[in-house]
Amino acid sequence: MVRRVVAALLVPVEWSPPGVDRVAWRAALAEDVVDLLARLAQAEAAIATTPGDRELADEIAWPGMHVYEVPSATYLPVFAAAAADGFDQAAVIAADAPDIPGMILGKLLQPLDSKAVAVAPGGAGNGLLGVATSLPAPTWLVDHDLDTASAQLLRKKAPRPGEVTSTPEWRRLRGPAELASLDPALEGWENTRALLGG
Repeated sequence: MVRRVVAALLVPVEWSPPGVDRVAWRAALAEDVVDLLARLAQAEAAIATTPGDRELADEIAWPGMHVYEVPSATYLPVFAAAAADGFDQAAVIAADAPDIPGMILGKLLQPLDSKAVAVAPGGAGNGLLGVATSLPAPTWLVDHDLDTASAQLLRKKAPRPGEVTSTPEWRRLRGPAELASLDPALEGWENTRALLGG
């Protein structure tokens, strides 16, 4: 049986809605992502954090959840930690997409049976929502943060461009434009919803 893990990476959050404390906003976004991951049937959930964010990671982690402390908020150290834990496949997701559907995460893991790396774009100009790979990660996979990475960037280093496949995008909440696209009819994102006044 293939062991999979999906880790929410605590990424920097440079913006919050007017009147909303940025620290509380970041925590709400991350907690909603972690809550979604904890309910996944096809993978175990984890949080990846730099030492400076360890307190937030411990605060939002579910009991028994893996917490990987990594030196930088990039994906390769998370893949290395997951491989050391005996996982066969891993995905790293930005912890600023509170309303991401579980289906998007499933589509990120699905191509790994035939592709080396799968990426989910994070919406216009917002880097990647996530990266997934079989473990250990390919030696040609270069390390980036999710804000600056792109499918094109990863394909440049791949032995063949087809080794990196793109899955459906889902936008990250990086500014007012993305905030306006939140759908109140979608289930989940309770913590973010509460900060926005329901």
